[in-house]
This record gives sequence, structure tokens and C-alpha cells, in this order.
Amino acid sequence: MISTEWKEKLLKRQYRIVGNHSAVSTCNWMKKCLKRESCCYKQKFYGIKSHRCLQMTPALTCNHRCLHCWRDTSHFSTKWDGPVDEPEKIVDGSIGKHRELLSGFGGNENVSEEMLEEAMNPNQVAISLTGEPMMYPKIDGLVKEFDNRGFSTFLVTNGTFPRRIKEFDVKPTNLYISLESTSKESYERFNNPVKEGMWNKMIESLDIIKDIDSRTVCRVTAVNNHNMQCHEDFVELIEKGDFDFVEVKGYMHVGDSMKRLKSDCMPEHGEVKEFAGKISEISGYDYRDEDQSSRVVLLRKE
Repeated sequence: MISTEWKEKLLKRQYRIVGNHSAVSTCNWMKKCLKRESCCYKQKFYGIKSHRCLQMTPALTCNHRCLHCWRDTSHFSTKWDGPVDEPEKIVDGSIGKHRELLSGFGGNENVSEEMLEEAMNPNQVAISLTGEPMMYPKIDGLVKEFDNRGFSTFLVTNGTFPRRIKEFDVKPTNLYISLESTSKESYERFNNPVKEGMWNKMIESLDIIKDIDSRTVCRVTAVNNHNMQCHEDFVELIEKGDFDFVEVKGYMHVGDSMKRLKSDCMPEHGEVKEFAGKISEISGYDYRDEDQSSRVVLLRKE
């Protein structure tokens, strides 16, 4: 499932491979928090501790080739191909590789021993590093395994696996659906799904997620020259899913997305805030908070 070429690229980008199809990497916000410089907006919005967050994926593949994705999507498979590791093995391996990546912080005068010890024992997992995590056939078991170990779980999906959303025995703490397009035509052009019918699957997931007993979040990625004139259409989709929160987040012109989109597709924070304001004005969602460094605005259902 992971070619030698792709594995080498991932390792150069400071990923660590776990088993046959999973990976771990430490994000910049986690590192900055350890050095007491700044923290991820999720700490500000939802109360997690950035330095105790484990960032991973159980699926180094995706069923989309989105134009705004900063990953090298040419290495993604069109379907699950290969063995399926057990959730316990993935969690054990992810924690081990996470600690391996953090080992270099030992002795850093800007990092307290107490915070490093806490970081070595994470209690929060972001299942969103790369790929589409719901492609992993045992995603429900993975969330349950993390929960059994005292983790809060933030899982981001593109919504193309409605059946698996139904299958969660233990629900993710935050269950995200990421939206970038508001019509079937723009979805097929911008999100570039690998097969037909995925737009309808995503719409089905919106119908399902509104009844999920968990904190649900709609991630709206704001992209200039693509969707920032579509606030009314976004509101229709958001209200269909009846989400608890909406994160309006600006596209970042980084990584492989620079090969597909121009730099003017990346909005300034002020533009993101204005766009979020338009969504708020015609929906049941009020402004709650923002983080300028991440170009994100949080809206909450009244």
C-alpha cells in the first residue's frame, strides 16, 4: 500500500510509518507549544492541550485528489489495497513513533521537563494527518481503542463513508466533515473524487451526522476564486448537517497545492472573517472566536 518512493518522501518530511498503512507526524503547533511560543487554535476553541496532541492517520491514501491539498496526491491509491492492521497495533505504534519524534526535545532549554513528559504521554489525537481516515475499515475500533486509553479524538472526514459514521460504537469527541464545494459540478472539478457518486455519499453523511450524539463540526475551507461567493450555498449544507460548530478556515498556499492553485487563492484573515460573517448573518450560527495566525473563525449554533 506504501511504495518505496512514497515512503522515502514521507520519511524526509518527518513522518514515521506505523505498520502497513498508518503514519504519525508532529505538527508545528505542537512543537511551538512545547517551546511555550504559541498553541494550536484547537486549544483556544475546544480546551485541548496542544503539547499533548498526537497527530496521525490510519490511512495513507484518499479517495479525493483535492486541488487545495498540500499533500502529494499522486501516491494515493484509488481503493484500499493490502492488509488491515488491528486498532491496538496502530495505537501502540503511533504512540511509540510519536515519542521517537519528540526525543530530540530532551535537553532543550526552552522545553520544560514536565511539559515534555506530558507530551510523551498524549491524551488527545488528531486523526487527520493525511488521506481519508474513514477508508480504514476498522476506524470505529480505532476510535474506541483511543477512547479506552483516555484520549479525546478529533476525526476529520470528507463525508464519503456514511455507513461507517453510523457504525461508531464510541463516537469521536469532535467529528468533522470538511466542505470545500457547494455543488456537484464544483465538487467534481475541485475535490476531484476518484469515482462517481461521492457527492451523493457526502450529502447522505450530512443527513446522518445531524443525529450523532457527539460534538460535530463543519470545516469550511475558504478558497479565493472558488467558493468565497457561495456563502448561501454553504449555509444550506451546514444547516442540513445541523452541526454544533462551524470552522471557517482559509486555504493555505503550501506544499503540493502550490502546483495546482495560484497564490491569490489564499485569503487573508480579514477575508476569511468577512466570509464567516456572511455565513453567520443568514444562518443560526453566531461568531464565537477566531485565530488570526491560522486564519480560522469559529461559529457556534445558537
